[in-house]
Amino acid sequence: MDLHFLGAADTVTGSRHVVEMAGQRLMLDCGLFQGFKTLRERNWAPFPVDVRSLDAVLLSHAHLDHSGGLPLLVRAGFRGPIHCTAATRDLCEVLLLDSARLAQEDARRANRYRTSRHVPALPLYTVADARRAISQLMPLPRNRDSVLIGRLSARFRPAGHLLGASWISLSAGDERLVFSGDLGRSDDLLMLPPEPLDEADVLLIESTYGNRLHPAGNPVAELGALIRDTIGRGGSVLLPTFAVGRAQALLLAIQRLKAAGDLPASLPVALDSPMAIEATALYQKHRRGLRIGAAEAAGLDQGVTLVASAAASMRLASRKMPMVILAASGMATGGRVLHHLKRMAPDPRHAIVFPGFQVGGTRGARLLAGESEVKIHGEWWPVRARVTALSGMSGHADAQGLLAWAAGLSKPPRATFVIHGEPAASDALRLRLQERWTTPVRVPEHGSTWSG
Repeated sequence: MDLHFLGAADTVTGSRHVVEMAGQRLMLDCGLFQGFKTLRERNWAPFPVDVRSLDAVLLSHAHLDHSGGLPLLVRAGFRGPIHCTAATRDLCEVLLLDSARLAQEDARRANRYRTSRHVPALPLYTVADARRAISQLMPLPRNRDSVLIGRLSARFRPAGHLLGASWISLSAGDERLVFSGDLGRSDDLLMLPPEPLDEADVLLIESTYGNRLHPAGNPVAELGALIRDTIGRGGSVLLPTFAVGRAQALLLAIQRLKAAGDLPASLPVALDSPMAIEATALYQKHRRGLRIGAAEAAGLDQGVTLVASAAASMRLASRKMPMVILAASGMATGGRVLHHLKRMAPDPRHAIVFPGFQVGGTRGARLLAGESEVKIHGEWWPVRARVTALSGMSGHADAQGLLAWAAGLSKPPRATFVIHGEPAASDALRLRLQERWTTPVRVPEHGSTWSG
């Protein structure tokens, strides 16, 4: 078996791993790098392997740091199948098209206002590229071995974390590689816990929260308190949210707070993201993969103003009454949330609440670090609003959850690779796993290879 770590090897984003096994060459995920500019620039670099030599891609889930590079892969010449679950296929159609549209919009804006050093500014990829990638998505059933090529078979098993997300077991005879993708938590609001790990000869395990534990508090109650405090002083709450997964969990939390009388039933709530609106419908369509029942799934967007058009978004941004606005993107890197930030950040009555992990170098991370100004669309805006993080809303397993999942193995893998984490998180998980196992546990470097 040969492994080539092309992403998520020294950082938490850009999941891309090539495995050669049983004479076949596969890629596990093909995500975008996010965060610091030095990482984002990797998205523009040519793939270090001949993509035409790949027999297939196995996609763990639809988040862009796992799927967002697929249009680049297809544009570079990959013509094989991209295997995933049915729900992941549906979410990818929403996410990849939105990512492409945003890239094209950003390029148009940069050319119009001359805010880029590149003339002309080009999008990372286009809607046409995204559509070609979507056409190559081929769903496989969950919890069943599916023959891929020759002796090679794959099984997708529920990972929690996100609708359709899976950890993947790749087998050839007696040899088994397991790729965790992103693992969810046992007490997630929406998602069922990940299925236990049973056996693996080679293990690739994520480490996003490899050095952290989730807080013991109640995030729904914490959200309710933040909203009550803000509307009590005449302000509104802005929740920069990931459109897929986090937005639906926040809608569920707000609906439960209203049902319990902890928030006024008349409090206006707006979901300002066409992608989040589409994703919510998909969560309702695939509700059997959720922890909640049919009634709560159907009621996620009940009484919520669904803001689809850009004109409606601009009207929403001009409203003065206290309200709650959920807008993408989750790390405030682009999208409609930026227009709300420009209006709300200078006003001390408002609150900007980040309910998800903020990758270093993103606008969200800088705001949480306490920066007094934020640069949006080439201009600097003062930050006087309350900026805070909502603890406990992460969809990732924490260090204890990762170790509990790995503990399901009947025997240690002969090789373990800790991926998809910042250096401190990855090394912390490596140390904990190495304490348990006598076989080697490594944190691979970006671009490194392994044979064994």
